[in-house]
Amino acid sequence: MRDFATDVVLTDGVLELRPLRSSDREGLYAAASDPATWAQHPAKGRAERAVFDPYFDFLLGAGGTLVAIEVATGTILGCSRFYDVPDQPDGIAIGFTFLGCAYWGGAWNRRMKALMVGHVLQSRPEVWLHIAPDNIRSQIAGGRVGAVHQYDADLDMGQGPVPYKCYTITAQSWADATRTPIEA
Repeated sequence: MRDFATDVVLTDGVLELRPLRSSDREGLYAAASDPATWAQHPAKGRAERAVFDPYFDFLLGAGGTLVAIEVATGTILGCSRFYDVPDQPDGIAIGFTFLGCAYWGGAWNRRMKALMVGHVLQSRPEVWLHIAPDNIRSQIAGGRVGAVHQYDADLDMGQGPVPYKCYTITAQSWADATRTPIEA
């Protein structure tokens, strides 16, 4: 999996997604430093430097992480990650996603997902999302881009089994939900 996004740069001219670098630590922390960003997330303390730094180190070491950058300003908005699906041997998932609060409620999440989903669908029939059961904001956002709930499972994403709601997005479910075809 590590190689799935090693050299990929995805852009639509407004948003650029490129592999996370160690030099992105301060910019990504600036995007992550508002406690409201993590209010519905299981790791509610990530706005604190002492919690964020180990998370950043995990993302950097795990591979597949793309930093989201507003092209016009060069501002880091957040990040997302491609990773293997623990219980689907050929599956690729998108997750570990966050955007700074200033980028909520607009087209940023949809742009990010369009680029990443399109990339996965070039080689796979669907892309997976794993969302914490109490993360209603992400469940709603997933539905807006065509995520369809498949099942609930306790999955180990590196820190022991945790409950997740497991969703898939296909080219058709994306098109149905967004009324636009996905670039695959």
